[in-house]
Amino acid sequence: MIQTLKKIFTKTAPLNEKGSAEAYDIWAENYDVQPGNLMLDLDAIIFPELLDSIHIANKQVADIGCGTGRHWAGILHKKPQCLTGFDVSPGMLNRLKHKFPQAHTCCITDNLFLAVPDGMFDVIVSTLTVAHIENIKEAFHAWNRMLKWNADIIITDFHPDALALGGKRTFEHNNELIAVENFVHQVDDIESVLGAYGFKVVKRLERVVDEQVKYYYEAKNAMHVYHKFKNCAIIYGLHLRRG
Repeated sequence: MIQTLKKIFTKTAPLNEKGSAEAYDIWAENYDVQPGNLMLDLDAIIFPELLDSIHIANKQVADIGCGTGRHWAGILHKKPQCLTGFDVSPGMLNRLKHKFPQAHTCCITDNLFLAVPDGMFDVIVSTLTVAHIENIKEAFHAWNRMLKWNADIIITDFHPDALALGGKRTFEHNNELIAVENFVHQVDDIESVLGAYGFKVVKRLERVVDEQVKYYYEAKNAMHVYHKFKNCAIIYGLHLRRG
């Protein structure tokens, strides 16, 4: 991410923005091999902390925007009754199925989840995904329908402050810089929309670009990007509960 941010701000490479399904189909080939990716590393810290605050043993769990199943080993370790992955990218789901051959997955094309019965799930987790959804009110209405009354939601994502400042989810493919389309949703707005369905915030986490992550930028010779984003929130995590 830092290397590609550097190219964006120095304008040394053209930026080709694609929708989520197309972009992640391309990215799937090497998505799991990204050493030094700040967002993935921070998400790997935040998500387990949020997951530890809920009990998922013998529960029905949906992972919306599951990708290649980055968090599945940790989720399955907690012994849910069933874990179902939803994603817009067949390529990412194929990678997940290669790692977890018995996985329940579904490729989605909209926000409605019409094939999912009402009240099917106890828990929804969604990591690094919500900013790819243009209409979060429509999506969260479907999430609410899919969940039982006593339910938990965990969300992590690229912080809207960083997106508003020009941050992009980017990767390189065949020497081309590709960005994934994002939409800026304020964290307070996410809490408000879900609050209308009775969900209350249990925990809210944020991480900022500071001295603790400076070495990521130093390693990529991208200190100008570090100074651009210094003290800006780069990722957030939410745990919301109803009932």
